[in-house]
Amino acid sequence: MPISPSLSSAALDFLRVAAVSPELRVADVDFNVQVIVAALDQAAGQGCQVIVFPELCLTGYSCGDLFYQSALLERAKAALESIRWTALNTRCAAVVGLPLEVEGRLYNCAALIAGGQVVGIVPKTHLPTTNQFYEERWFSSGALATARQVRLDALDEPVPFGVDLLFEATRFGLSDLRIGIEICEDLWAVQPPSGDLALGGAALLLNLSASNELLGKVEYRRDLVRQQSARCLAAYCYAGAGPGESTTDTVCGGHSLIAENGALLAETERFQFSTQMAVADVDVQRLVHERLRNSAFAAARPSRPLRVVGFDLPPERIPDAAQSPQDRALIRPQLSRTPFVPADPALRAASCREIFAIQSTGLAKRLRHTGLRHVTIGVSGGLDSTLALLVTVRAFDLLHLPRAGIVGITMPGFGTTQRTKDNAHLLAEALGVTLRTIPIADAVRQHFRDIEHDENLHNVTYENAQARERTQILMDVANQVGGLVVGTGDLSELALGWLTYSGDHMSMYHVNAGVPKTLVRYLIQWVADEEWSGRQAADVLRDIVATPITPELLPLGADGALEQKTEETIGPYELHDFFLYHVLRSGASPTKVFVLARQAFAGAYTEREILRWLALFYQRFFSQQFKRSAMPDGPKVGSVALSPRGDWRMPSDASAAGWLKEVAALAEQSRVV
Repeated sequence: MPISPSLSSAALDFLRVAAVSPELRVADVDFNVQVIVAALDQAAGQGCQVIVFPELCLTGYSCGDLFYQSALLERAKAALESIRWTALNTRCAAVVGLPLEVEGRLYNCAALIAGGQVVGIVPKTHLPTTNQFYEERWFSSGALATARQVRLDALDEPVPFGVDLLFEATRFGLSDLRIGIEICEDLWAVQPPSGDLALGGAALLLNLSASNELLGKVEYRRDLVRQQSARCLAAYCYAGAGPGESTTDTVCGGHSLIAENGALLAETERFQFSTQMAVADVDVQRLVHERLRNSAFAAARPSRPLRVVGFDLPPERIPDAAQSPQDRALIRPQLSRTPFVPADPALRAASCREIFAIQSTGLAKRLRHTGLRHVTIGVSGGLDSTLALLVTVRAFDLLHLPRAGIVGITMPGFGTTQRTKDNAHLLAEALGVTLRTIPIADAVRQHFRDIEHDENLHNVTYENAQARERTQILMDVANQVGGLVVGTGDLSELALGWLTYSGDHMSMYHVNAGVPKTLVRYLIQWVADEEWSGRQAADVLRDIVATPITPELLPLGADGALEQKTEETIGPYELHDFFLYHVLRSGASPTKVFVLARQAFAGAYTEREILRWLALFYQRFFSQQFKRSAMPDGPKVGSVALSPRGDWRMPSDASAAGWLKEVAALAEQSRVV
């Protein structure tokens, strides 16, 4: 039985939203209300809490001069009553579009409805009057409205009205949630209102639209929504009117989209007459984290005062009563087990090409600056040293330096296998670099005698002495040839502190510092497939990719078999890289990281295995900061980096107690269950 922490999705700061393109009949308000009510019930049945519909969806956007008909306007206003009760019964917040007369002027409006109440009404600011659009014939801009509230019925309380409204959903998750609303053209304007709304705290932006379709417009619209979500560090939920609108001169496609901080989470299929719905879980906590980290956002303020209107956002409705909210699968693009590695092969290849260029350019710049024409690099036949060697070769090629100036040194010790030794020699030969073999066993044994360490005691002293001996050789040979030492360790090892202080921890330029372990294999595979395809080196690289990860510091077995495998000691790198990404990139809590990992690795690891390695991750990440505080220079290649001079400033003596306590509580619950 899975753990069921007493935490809802909202407590983990996920909000399920829907953007709906409903079936529609122009000017048939009764029919449109029936469709909207049905869509509300369907979306709420999927656990959606905020549901947005298109611009003027109660009447249809393309009514033309029918907007002057009082009968149409009254039916649209009266329709809010049905939607009010549906929203109350389905425990959701709905946003619908309607024409509304206020103080003798007609406005194109969005009404937010929740808890049986119309919470507020936002009029459209930017009215298009070019090409097929003719809105100023019927509507006034909300920017010119003087009314701050409106009565929908003589018996009702006044409803807040205006372009300056922000809506605050209280009792959501760990903090209140602010929502901003704009309408269609507002997004396409030079300065969209959503910019101010985001600066006012809106993490969820809603857009009611009736954008028509033109050749090439779908890509532009998709990019516009994505980019506005990125610019505002927000989730952007865009509901587009469908082909039920009048086709007298244009066609609407029903394109609804949900984006989060530049990533597209969901979109509808266009040109469908039936109701279409895009649904996704928005990670509000991650958005708040992004804003906290972004100094430009923190320093900016809205250009105008904003009014905050509070409302109760009902708890999410779970379709299956036997299922708890946190056990329900998240509706997001596939939750990747390897968040550092793009799933799409074409995108992955493009990422590898870019990363490889960043790494090699960084090293080339350092060589140009120092005027050095030689480097030393440890070549073990393993993954990290292979990637570092490939990067170094590219850097030398960029500078038109002879590859013979790359002095690769293989330093066999007590745990070196024939496979890695052979691959190191084959790779150096195929790449045309200088290779030196310097065995370390005798030197290390002398060192053991000097410090009075029993060679049969295979502890941390036994292992680290070998790592430091190898580093000493690399440094001293670099002095001999007048070069610098290229480091080989990766980002995952830095996170876990899985490196020897002043051993493989140290170099003069750390080319792999920004590359996590799960990505190293793909980078080498990419080089084999694209850079070295058909060459001798490609076959060697593929064999290196298939080699188990090991530091080769413990003696081999009686049959020469490998006795030391890193992941058996510190846990699977795919888990640690998953933890690293969500802890650093999103600032996620241990509980949230666990819930995400449980879903991503379902069937691969048990809950107890995930919690075991999660506890070890936090313990090592905190305790090993002192190594990162003294790490050498190296290029950042992605959004997660650990340089103490750049992205990650953390005291070396910070306590992990709070994080470990939370993991322990989850583990205890696992034992109870």
